Amino acid sequence: MTQPTDRPTASPTTRPRLLYVDNLRTALTVLVVLHHAAITYSNIPHWYYVETGTDPSGVLLDVLLLLDQAFFMGAFFLISGLFVPGSHDRKGTRRFLGERLLRLGIPLLAWLLLLRPLVTVGAYTAERDAAVQRGAELPYWQYYLHSFTPGPMWFVEVLLVFSALYVLWRHLAGKERRVSEAAPAPVTGRAPGAVAIVGFTVGLALVTYLWRIVIPMGVPLPVLGLPTPAYLPQYAALFAVGLIAARRGWPEGLSRPTGRIGFAAAAVAAVGILLLAVGSSGGTEFLGHGTWQSLVMAVLDSTLAVGIILGLLVLFRERLGHQGRHRRFLSTHAYTVYLVHPVVLVALGYALSGVQAPAVAKFALLAVLAVPLCWAMAFAVRALPGARKVL
Repeated sequence: MTQPTDRPTASPTTRPRLLYVDNLRTALTVLVVLHHAAITYSNIPHWYYVETGTDPSGVLLDVLLLLDQAFFMGAFFLISGLFVPGSHDRKGTRRFLGERLLRLGIPLLAWLLLLRPLVTVGAYTAERDAAVQRGAELPYWQYYLHSFTPGPMWFVEVLLVFSALYVLWRHLAGKERRVSEAAPAPVTGRAPGAVAIVGFTVGLALVTYLWRIVIPMGVPLPVLGLPTPAYLPQYAALFAVGLIAARRGWPEGLSRPTGRIGFAAAAVAAVGILLLAVGSSGGTEFLGHGTWQSLVMAVLDSTLAVGIILGLLVLFRERLGHQGRHRRFLSTHAYTVYLVHPVVLVALGYALSGVQAPAVAKFALLAVLAVPLCWAMAFAVRALPGARKVL
């Protein structure tokens, strides 16, 4: 007889928290801030405040965006997956879903209702003035609905869906099996070997290639507001890997040579992506639509993602596995930084609008100012009554 799925299915021994994973998540959060700072001055104007580049250095920012887009959000989904099974085991279905809605749903609403209006003031003002010149009116509510997207909080939106699907899977699987009550999942397990890793990468590349026939790179999903739906197979696959890895103790079982080989494979793939992009001479063949170039791109960015994530997991486990007061502060506030960083970047973007400098120089200046200010704002937000229960 199986246990009801609305109660914890086990009472596992508390496992030590993987501090190096927390530190990696902090580093990825910094990369998110840098990524959006780079968009500000790149040739890819998909942000709330942008300055069209007038010098060739903006191409370097395009390269940064192309490379980190291949892996950094996938790494976030894998890390999120690592913590889901244990959380569900401890809390049970109802409490798990309740806390997911609290910690994911409320920040999403806060972004949509409070923060998004702040970062879109400039864009709305420009469109309203243009409408007035045409003899029309553009109330804010109409602009808001017409331009609706969840912005960077699309990650939270998708993670909420993935979490609900995991609960559904647990419910269905519970009819046939249940989590063992004898012992918790191993802290250190035998990680997948080279054949399994290569097989996963090839499979991910093929699925990504087929997916991009329908949804090529650079095409957003207007209903859900996803800016990079071409990477959805990667996000789902790495989230699933995180779920399995948590049960089997894979992160602790990864060997140092695996990390080094991962970094090497990622470096080769990054060079391949740059050569493919440069070789296209402004063409879009590698974006999708079933072309051979899109197949090569799917293989390269899947290799880059898998390789660099393996390398980062090993690097942070071996070199950055501890937390003092400063790292603990950064880790504790990282989620809030993810929520508030667009406000900081847009405000600084307007403040620096009068500075005349190459795109790369302005990016560097914005990044240096934005990263500490993001954590300062996160600290202030978490000091608000009740905020720490959510953030």
